[in-house]
Amino acid sequence: MNSHVTAQPGPSFLGAPTGQIQDVQPAGFAVIGAPFGNPYTVQGIAPGASQAPHAIRSASARYHAFAGRYDFDLGGPFFDPDNIGLVDLGDCIGPVHDPSRHVDVIEDAVRGVASRSAVPIVLGGDDSTPIPICAGLDGWSDIHLLQIDAHLDYRDEVNGHRFGYSSPMRRIREMPHFAKIVHVGARGIGSAYGNDHEDTLAAGNAIITAREVARDGVAAALSHFPDGANVYISIDCDGFDPSVMPGTSVPLPGGLQFYDGVDMIHDLVSRCNLRGIGFAEHYPEFDNHRITSVAITRLICNVIGASLSRRQNGKGQN
Repeated sequence: MNSHVTAQPGPSFLGAPTGQIQDVQPAGFAVIGAPFGNPYTVQGIAPGASQAPHAIRSASARYHAFAGRYDFDLGGPFFDPDNIGLVDLGDCIGPVHDPSRHVDVIEDAVRGVASRSAVPIVLGGDDSTPIPICAGLDGWSDIHLLQIDAHLDYRDEVNGHRFGYSSPMRRIREMPHFAKIVHVGARGIGSAYGNDHEDTLAAGNAIITAREVARDGVAAALSHFPDGANVYISIDCDGFDPSVMPGTSVPLPGGLQFYDGVDMIHDLVSRCNLRGIGFAEHYPEFDNHRITSVAITRLICNVIGASLSRRQNGKGQN
């Protein structure tokens, strides 16, 4: 593991063991903090979203004591965070003399976890962090990406900058190991220019708006993921309704509901091969009673619980 992935003060995620890449078990789960992305300006190096990994870990810590209690989302006992192959690797921090390299540290960390056939769980960070995360998944092929987001994030460039938070989905679609992006939750007047909308559809991607999900449910999105596909889930907090995740910089009414996310997670984990999940655009300073941090924690609990259920049923992952 790159020496710049470092343990941070405070609790680990779910109070689980901390460690390094050599501690990651095959078919296990590795939490990686990605507080810093690829900013447009010097002022954007440490946005409010850089505090999200710590906020999520802090909100999750109380769940360590819940092992064995009945979990109504999982339909059975809550798992023991100490005994499921879960390890918290700390945060990806670039060297002080070259902070732009934190994206390289993120990519290396994800690649290290993926090389052990484990599931990286990445706590961002602004919405440029999906680029290095997905670059690190190049050990897999034909990955289908579920993007939950109010915006397409398919801009080619902003003032010549091609790797900022408006462009992650376009950069990811250009990666040869990604086959398709399914944009879910788009609504309102987003950041997309007219050609962004046209370009993503021309690339073979799909758009399911938040209004379509509210009307028809999540089946329209899930139909784009074939059984046995490699899947990565990218969640921008503003993809959910502010009643679910208020702690984001661009709250907008009409987003996905919590159980829309839960249902998509359980379906994809049960029939596809989950290669990772990442969160972005959580601004703890805008949160309300840590609701957003708790919602993210509970979505991750559903990822882990659904994965363990699949393993217990003898299905495993390919």
